[in-house]
Amino acid sequence: MRISKKVAEIWLKLFKKIEIYATILDNNVKYNYRKAVTQYMNRFELVVPCHFGLEAVVKREIYDLGYEITRVEDGRVSFEGDAEAICRANIFLRGAERVLLQVGRFKAATFDELFENVKALPWENYIPKDGRFWVKKASSIKSKLFSPSDIQSIVKKAMVERMKRSYHIDWFPEDGAQYPVRVFLYKDEVMVTLDTSGDSLHKRGYRLATSKAPLTETLAASLIMLTPWHADRILVDPFCGSGTFPIEAAMMAANIAPGMNREFTAESWTNIIPRKLWYEAVQEAEDMIDKDVQVDIQGYDIDPDVVAAARENAKRAGVEHMIHFQQRAVADLHHPKKYGFIISNPPYGERLEEKSALPALYSQIGEAYKRLDAWSMYLITSYEDTERYIGRKADKNRKIYNGMIKTYFYQFMGPKPPRRKKD
Repeated sequence: MRISKKVAEIWLKLFKKIEIYATILDNNVKYNYRKAVTQYMNRFELVVPCHFGLEAVVKREIYDLGYEITRVEDGRVSFEGDAEAICRANIFLRGAERVLLQVGRFKAATFDELFENVKALPWENYIPKDGRFWVKKASSIKSKLFSPSDIQSIVKKAMVERMKRSYHIDWFPEDGAQYPVRVFLYKDEVMVTLDTSGDSLHKRGYRLATSKAPLTETLAASLIMLTPWHADRILVDPFCGSGTFPIEAAMMAANIAPGMNREFTAESWTNIIPRKLWYEAVQEAEDMIDKDVQVDIQGYDIDPDVVAAARENAKRAGVEHMIHFQQRAVADLHHPKKYGFIISNPPYGERLEEKSALPALYSQIGEAYKRLDAWSMYLITSYEDTERYIGRKADKNRKIYNGMIKTYFYQFMGPKPPRRKKD
């Protein structure tokens, strides 16, 4: 059961009254009640960075995990959660880039204000005496404080001063668990966080082999979740590259959590997160896997070496038996089934030596799509003449940032297949 902070506060007030006015209660009852209230009061503001334009996808994922959204900003979704939520968010969220624990948020237009506000934060509640802490990254947008290196230096000094006072020591060994700090400034508002993830969450652990311009796993998963595709529908990627779209789709179909086979920085934060919570979250993920799911997922690419790399990646992800990879040009794209989905990241000039090749390539995509006129097609590309050479205007078009590249997610909708007759 997960309860809100407001309910927990009511419980705490009630418990204090019980302790004062009902001292005759059994000590075990008191202890267990206090333990339950403490567990629910130890809650955090967790911040999940994601791709710009895909906040709604991550918001839905967080809701599905059972947590309450507190804020949605460009490229970030925040929610309230406990220690268990840190484990589950890292392991289960497909579209998240990281899971950050917010330590504080405040206004600062000068370095003195930055220093004093950071020093006022309760760092001793998060970082133990032997913890290794440093400001891994600072970013500033439309703020008076704009130098990342200066921001990093000031924040670290303020943290040290606070912890000196809290722990009554002048020197820190910093030989314990790692506590990387990330600081964000936007219009003079500062958000100070601890990075619970470590490596970006797009690093699932399966992609050792990559194509020349790989699509990140988090972006691919988010785009699939934007479509109405589900496991009993056909999915084809005619430009599969290292296999990211097919692999992420297969993991979704089999309900394989994306973070099952990697490590997280916060696993060593035993002062905040008991180790058993990580074990329980992994066990929850293992119990949810559908090993018997039947799917039709196919990935094609014209480059045989890329196809071989995709197969290796699928094997590491544990879904090689669910995907058919094949060397095939988009001009040869066909399928015997009337209804299905094309979801792909075709070349758009960043990966081609000559942009002059794009009109012919996108014309081939358009011709192939005509043969599959009852299918739906979803393309992420920065090529602005996509609709012209496909030969059809997209039903929907969403702007997405793939790193620093502005791209568009073109959505060509096919008719809905007829409902299957019930047995």
